[in-house]
Amino acid sequence: MVEERQYEPFSIGWYLGDTTESLAYLEAGAVDVAITYNEAAENQSIATGAATRTIPSLQDHFVLVGPKSNPAGLKPEDDILMMFRKIVIQGNADSLNPPDPTVRPPARFLSRFDKSATNIKESELFIKIGQVPWGLSYSTWYHQYPQYPQDALQAAALLSEYTLTAPYALLASPSDTAKNLEIFKAGGDGPDDLLLNPAHVLLGAKANPEDIAVGMAFLDWVNEGLGGRKVVKEFKKNGQVLYTEPPL
Repeated sequence: MVEERQYEPFSIGWYLGDTTESLAYLEAGAVDVAITYNEAAENQSIATGAATRTIPSLQDHFVLVGPKSNPAGLKPEDDILMMFRKIVIQGNADSLNPPDPTVRPPARFLSRFDKSATNIKESELFIKIGQVPWGLSYSTWYHQYPQYPQDALQAAALLSEYTLTAPYALLASPSDTAKNLEIFKAGGDGPDDLLLNPAHVLLGAKANPEDIAVGMAFLDWVNEGLGGRKVVKEFKKNGQVLYTEPPL
């Protein structure tokens, strides 16, 4: 942008936050631009005037991981809702009659429980099968662990629990974490795929007036074939492409 569009050189200050935190930063004017992962929350930000513009930036994909012992008996042909049903059924059964730990661990699900896009998605999947394990009295197999992705993955691996995560978190985790987890279901690019995790870039209404022009130009660049789309298409971690381009 500096060379091609003759903008003054600028630096980027990164703020760590999940989707809910990022939208709160945007609404407070703490950040000019936010990358978020929940369309309903993003639309609310636009509707309330906290953000003035939003564009698709990339498509990420949730993955369901869990212990290799697979205590819930998940099968490759199961869809994601069937997998969640099996976790609930076996989790309830193991709560009543705990299995012999020398044979297998009990079926448990680790929830981020932190208002992140991942927490929102896992909650949506439970609700789709008519379950609210976080309601009082909450299900004993439902482990509330409000931490960022890599810490949550390490806990799931250590405790032999299922959890929902993103590929980048799995690839960035220590080898002893990844080797103890199996991917049971990964999202695709189909518009109806329940594990599709599209991201948008939003421009805040309270953006620094001196930064608005650069912010608008950045959103334009994100959507360009030789700009943000090229970055998304080519970005890799450990040799694996992590994201796909959003629909035009």
